[in-house]
Amino acid sequence: MGNSLNLSPSIFQRLSLHYFLYFSVLGALLPYIGLYFQSLGFSPVEIGQLLAVLLATKVIAPNIWGWLADRSGVSMRWVRLATGLALLFGLGLLWFDSFWGLFVTILFFSFFWHASLPQFESYTFGCLSDGKQDEKHRYGRIRLWGSVGFIVAVLLIGWQVEQLSIAWLPFDLLILLLLVWLSTYLLKDKKRFHPSHFAEGFLQILKQPAVWSLLLVSFLMQLSHGVYYAFFTIHLSGLGYDETTIAWLWALGVIAEVAVFYWMSLIFKSYSIRFLILLSLFLTIVRWGMNAYLADFWGWMLFAQLLHAASFGLFHAAAIHLIDEYFKGKHHGKGQAIFAASSHGLGGALGMLMAGYAWSLGGAELSYGLSALAVTISFVIAYRWVK
Repeated sequence: MGNSLNLSPSIFQRLSLHYFLYFSVLGALLPYIGLYFQSLGFSPVEIGQLLAVLLATKVIAPNIWGWLADRSGVSMRWVRLATGLALLFGLGLLWFDSFWGLFVTILFFSFFWHASLPQFESYTFGCLSDGKQDEKHRYGRIRLWGSVGFIVAVLLIGWQVEQLSIAWLPFDLLILLLLVWLSTYLLKDKKRFHPSHFAEGFLQILKQPAVWSLLLVSFLMQLSHGVYYAFFTIHLSGLGYDETTIAWLWALGVIAEVAVFYWMSLIFKSYSIRFLILLSLFLTIVRWGMNAYLADFWGWMLFAQLLHAASFGLFHAAAIHLIDEYFKGKHHGKGQAIFAASSHGLGGALGMLMAGYAWSLGGAELSYGLSALAVTISFVIAYRWVK
């Protein structure tokens, strides 16, 4: 995007709108898709397998799209294509209720869905760096609208599930997917220019200890979230929580995340990124321990959900800031893609799969215990190598 995009109020609002709509899809999908699969009669292992597929495609799709976008020098064209194809394949949610029918639907839908966000992140950072001044500190104020979209979707879908039925979920998702696709036409693509001094090879960057350790820590962090995304709603529902309370607990976590994004600029000026990553990892270990042993008490769940500010908001903000520093110029799209693929993709998919089997064998205590162990390992790695 080079010098051609300035962050005018209009672009700021359009970027924010796309984040709002994109994450509203996740607000409808993550808290309720497991419950929807349960309503179709699937076992915990089958639910874990379907949710693993939902995230497994994030290992491959962002890298393919990142290579295409960096090769062409444009991002929005590929965001537009990916979201359109995700909408097309998402229609399978209306047609299938069998395991294999949904398996194939989710495989193709998620492939294109996951391909779009890393390129949109690259586009956003390109808008924030116009060559004359660096406005990357404003990323948090844009990205927080994604969290707001997540909250709105969680609450509205939660109300709908309680008043009507979980069977309406596929219709909700398709309407939101249509809006996401349409929002891409509000943003113009610009050719990106790659300064010659960013000519370092992609593999050379990956071999740096600070880079590969961050990717490994991000992988383990997202792996630990698998049980939360797959079984948090099911867990609380089984303990007697009603749908509205569960929806508000989901929303509370994201509200805490919004606060981090809002104050991100001030936080980054006050503390080192390494300290913030270590703090977020430590608080995540505390969070999973509370989910394992204190879920019966809604007061403790309120506190645990506030820790989402650390386990997702703070960690994501710090990690993506480092990724933007590590991967410059012609490698920017690929850098965002490999971060998404290793963390939310591979880590998230294996976390979902692990959660399905762990939940069947030992319920919440075993599942969250394994999550806490993964984060403990990542803390040691981050303490040693992340700069």
